[in-house]
Amino acid sequence: MSNNEIIDYTEEPSSDERVMAMLIYLTSFATTIIAPLIIWLLKKNESQFIDFHGKEYFNFFISYAIYGIVASFLMIILVGFLLLPLVGILAFIFTIIAAVKAFNGEKYVIPLTIRFIK
Repeated sequence: MSNNEIIDYTEEPSSDERVMAMLIYLTSFATTIIAPLIIWLLKKNESQFIDFHGKEYFNFFISYAIYGIVASFLMIILVGFLLLPLVGILAFIFTIIAAVKAFNGEKYVIPLTIRFIK
């Protein structure tokens, strides 16, 4: 098997793949970009499951960063004071849900995420 070949899974991902996919989300609490990026880049060619969750995490991160910036600007008209904490709470909750789903071997599409990386 070459290094650039993605394994196509018709069965459940292995426990190692599930743990690595979960770690993409969990390490984001300590280092928002670096640790998830390292895991994804090192493992994306070995596992379609890890590649899916890596793409999902970075689409989620970019989308919610945009939502946070927009909410920050909306603080000028006061509605941002409600939206910014909401964005933060949703990001926290969806990260936990995605980590649990990844550990369970499920492909979870995070709500309100824009697909930048396909």
